[in-house]
Amino acid sequence: MTEAQHQQYVFKWAAQPHIRAKYPCLALLHHIPNGGKRDAREATQLKRQGVKSGVPDLHLPVAAGGYNSLYIELKADKGKPSNAQLWWIAKLNSYNNYATICYGWQSAIEVILRYLDGKINGTERD
Repeated sequence: MTEAQHQQYVFKWAAQPHIRAKYPCLALLHHIPNGGKRDAREATQLKRQGVKSGVPDLHLPVAAGGYNSLYIELKADKGKPSNAQLWWIAKLNSYNNYATICYGWQSAIEVILRYLDGKINGTERD
């Protein structure tokens, strides 16, 4: 599966009525489209508009378990984070967000649930 397919599975899960009924805040879960192939002109325009390399893929702007919000860098099973992605995760964590890397959609869903249920602790940070 591609990273995009993993992300689609996360959003398909989050849109299920019984999941949304228990966690209505999942309506705020969104993808940050910083990746992808672009020609040089489009890349220049996007940088001027504030697109930044390394920003995590998913964001849930909801405080839970003592954290301000949740950020997930979602990787396909054998994906590897870039130095820019590792920098962003460290910076976001330093400002009391929970930012992490998940390998596959199942891992992302587990983290989202644990985050919303207040079951994440500070020793789990990447």
